[in-house]
Order: sequence, then structure tokens, then C-alpha cells
Amino acid sequence: MAISQSIKKLTAQLHHRLPSLSPTIRSTTTSAKVSDRIVKLFAVDVEGKKREIIGLSGHTLLKSLTNSGLIDPESHRLEEIDACSAECEVRIAQEWLEKLPPRSYDEEFVLKKYSRARVLNKHARLGCQVVLQKDLQGMVVAVPEPKAWDIP
Repeated sequence: MAISQSIKKLTAQLHHRLPSLSPTIRSTTTSAKVSDRIVKLFAVDVEGKKREIIGLSGHTLLKSLTNSGLIDPESHRLEEIDACSAECEVRIAQEWLEKLPPRSYDEEFVLKKYSRARVLNKHARLGCQVVLQKDLQGMVVAVPEPKAWDIP
């Protein structure tokens, strides 16, 4: 009992000092079971095969895709937009776009900067910027073919 009170007190202190992290803190401390945080998604790989992948609410789409072997974990070690080079770019199915928050200015900049045509595809998102939530259960994403400069 004392441990759970300490965790609640610490969470309240963090929420007070770092309000921008409060959604992440709340999502990870409210569920005692990992199974309550599971989000099942579908990813279409480069060969066109649709695969079920598992993620956790509060984690990024990138983390789920790397854990499933669809994106090379070495290509994107940091999940910060400043360190991003669009190697985690994915395409989101139309019916799921409105369930996601809009792209930030920084995300659009990175996507345009590394696009072949320098035109922003409306389905393009950075996997490191999409945070999974339970209402994204069943979302379909496509992992595009690597660009020529990404292939060793």
C-alpha cells in the first residue's frame, strides 16, 4: 500500500513540474496490466504483405515497427524530431488519418525535406511522432520502400 501511495505522490509531483509529460505518465501508471495497454495494428510491408503488429499505448508507432522487424532499429535510434531523417516515414490509411493529431510544423518540415519530390504526401507520417492509443486499434500503416540513399 505504501508503494502505490509513493508512486501516486511521485506522479503528482512530475505532473506538476512537467505537465507536457502528464499524458505519458498517466497512461503508464493507470494500467496495472500490460494487456490493458496492447494496441493491435496492421502493417503492409515493402512486399505488400499485411502483418499484424503489437504496440503499447503511450509508445510510438516506430517502436512497434522496429520491434516487429519492419524498420531497422539502427536507422532511427532517437525518437526526437530533431534527430529524425525521415527513415521512419510511414503511410497511414485514409480512414485513420483523422484519428491522429495533425502533423507538427517540424514533422512536415522533415517529411518535405527528405521527400523525393519535395511534395508532402497527405498519408505520410513519421513513426516516431505517432503515439499509440487504444482508439488506434486496427490502424493500417504501410512501410514504404527504402529510398536509394537509405540502402547500403
